[in-house]
Amino acid sequence: MSVQAESNGSDHPIEVVLVTGMSGAGRTTVANVLEDMDWYVVDNLPPQMMRPLVELVARADGALPKIAVVIDAKGRTKYTELQETISDFVDQGLSLRIVFLDASDEVLVRRFESTRRPHPLQGEGTLLDGIEAERAELESLKHRADIIVDTSDLNVHQLSAEVRKRFSDDDTPPLRLTVMSFGFKYGLPKDADHVADVRFLPNPYWIPHLRGHNGLDSDVAAYVLEQNGAEEFIERYAATLSTVAEGYLHEGRGYAMIGIGCTGGKHRSVAISERVGRLLSAQTGIPVAVRHRDLGRE
Repeated sequence: MSVQAESNGSDHPIEVVLVTGMSGAGRTTVANVLEDMDWYVVDNLPPQMMRPLVELVARADGALPKIAVVIDAKGRTKYTELQETISDFVDQGLSLRIVFLDASDEVLVRRFESTRRPHPLQGEGTLLDGIEAERAELESLKHRADIIVDTSDLNVHQLSAEVRKRFSDDDTPPLRLTVMSFGFKYGLPKDADHVADVRFLPNPYWIPHLRGHNGLDSDVAAYVLEQNGAEEFIERYAATLSTVAEGYLHEGRGYAMIGIGCTGGKHRSVAISERVGRLLSAQTGIPVAVRHRDLGRE
């Protein structure tokens, strides 16, 4: 949808996607992926609130250029309101992309049985009764959809990859990597996916003229990187992480954090993290942020 922020005189196009479809077909997964891709996601929004939401965002001067509205269209009242809202958008010349998620009856039954939850429209009937009722209710909405994704043969990772393929642009990194130095004396990073220990290298702390400096200083970095095994470790570890990153991309993962630790998180881990971050970014083409958790704590 292209809406101009006319209320403040600016010119910021707003992209809006409506995510809907069959219960159990993957709406939550799609919402999570779009949110990871920096879309502003609103779940279970009443249909009549869509237009006020877009108008409100238009006044934000481009701060929220991409909006995904996830709507459960079950129920006669809600369904009617959604159809009227879509027609209102079309009548006013505003384009709205509709993503409809579907799956076969057999797959939906299996998914509901695995979660041990009844279908919202099941009532006193069977799971299949509820699915059939919902399918009949949403049939005309499905015909209005711009994108129909059948998730019958897709697992969570494959659906995530499909969403990323359809909605990624040149400004959206497929994977965000963070390399973070830390000191083991302050504890392991709780959110690290991989941890490397570089305490096998000599500690600059015991070199008087280096003790008061840190791994960001050229003298300390040179000392650390010139030690036997330092460059070999960096090259092999970066190559390993490149392989891991390829796997993350294939599985549709959006973020990973690599922790590199030394004793205090001041010298060795800082210098190594900087070097690994640059090399990993060069090898994969993926943006890598380098952070130093414990720098300055001593």
